[in-house]
Amino acid sequence: MQHVKTFTSYQSLVILLLALTQFTVVLDFMVMSPLGDLLIKELKISPSQFGVVVSCYAISAGVSGFFTATFADKFDRKKLLVVFYSGFIVGTMLCGISTSYSFLVFARIITGIFGGVISSISLAIVADLFSIHQRGRVMSFIQMGFGMSQIMGIPLSLYIANQWNWQMPFFLIVGIAVLILLVLLFFLKPVKEHLSLERSPALAHMFQTLSNKNYQIGFVATMFMSLGGYLMMPWGSAYSVNNIGISQEDLPLMFMIVGLATFAIMPIAGILSDKYSKFHVFAASSFIMVISVIIYTHLPQVSLTTLILVNVLMMMGIMARMIPSQALAASIPEMKDRGAFMSINSSLQQLAGGVAALVGGWIVTQKNEMSPLENFDILGYVVIVIILLNVYLTYRVQRFVSSKVTD
Repeated sequence: MQHVKTFTSYQSLVILLLALTQFTVVLDFMVMSPLGDLLIKELKISPSQFGVVVSCYAISAGVSGFFTATFADKFDRKKLLVVFYSGFIVGTMLCGISTSYSFLVFARIITGIFGGVISSISLAIVADLFSIHQRGRVMSFIQMGFGMSQIMGIPLSLYIANQWNWQMPFFLIVGIAVLILLVLLFFLKPVKEHLSLERSPALAHMFQTLSNKNYQIGFVATMFMSLGGYLMMPWGSAYSVNNIGISQEDLPLMFMIVGLATFAIMPIAGILSDKYSKFHVFAASSFIMVISVIIYTHLPQVSLTTLILVNVLMMMGIMARMIPSQALAASIPEMKDRGAFMSINSSLQQLAGGVAALVGGWIVTQKNEMSPLENFDILGYVVIVIILLNVYLTYRVQRFVSSKVTD
């Protein structure tokens, strides 16, 4: 068992600010799944076209991340965060004014270019300001943005979408994000200790980081984490409405309850990750995930309560895997490489997710926008194989991190 260090008051402030930015970015991305059924019906698009809407964000975020990796360690991390968060706000505004499938795809590409890099910048800030024995708890608090988006953001967004139109949630996100941007500008201190470290020219630095064999296992493990999530996540609302028989009006309640459960799970997972082996926490959570995926993808028409319980179990596995995985990833690179490593890691995660969303759209079919989704069970089996492979990859990451001198 490891000693758990407390946070300073400024560290607590940084955690809060990063959690708030994570809240808006996650909400912008996660709201696409709950809005999926509305989008498919209102824009009259197919599951494969909806897969394109989801994947274009991820792929553009991945490409942007590779570009960012060439200069991520050359600038104050606060300045990078402010610039990319501003671009994210512009992209989200474009989503709000979208009225067609083609313009929505364009808007999601712009949002992905900026929003997809914010997580990697935040992770680099965490690695710079917090010790390895604090990072599990830090990641659990930052990931509370995910829980907050489900408890408050997604239910409110769905309610607004049901009352007005599917574009309105994006205006809500823009309003919140502008306020957070102002707080970042005034209260986050510059993060530039890494600027004093020697490193290669920007492009060479990126390729050196990408070709580092000690880093590559971390990259692959992160990609597999992303593959499993993106394969199933986009179809959640359409599956609940068209296959399980839940009404569109019941979706906000379901997402709120699942979000509350997620909010409770994350700090526990963070504490366990810091006190015990991060790999053991990851492996146990993966087992929970496998069981829940089997149940979820084979559900007949059930009550809302049953569907909520299954979703809570699945979310427990997802979040309890994500926290130790990200804490381990943040511990892989040396300080001089952290910005580049996190950008590349985020890029590969997004690119893998974009491919997964496209593949998921090919596997899942629908005769028309009102009919049940088909082949959802096949999607579940693919996800399970990916989860099991990821357990092995994360074990390799744990071994490497354990061999390093802790900072």
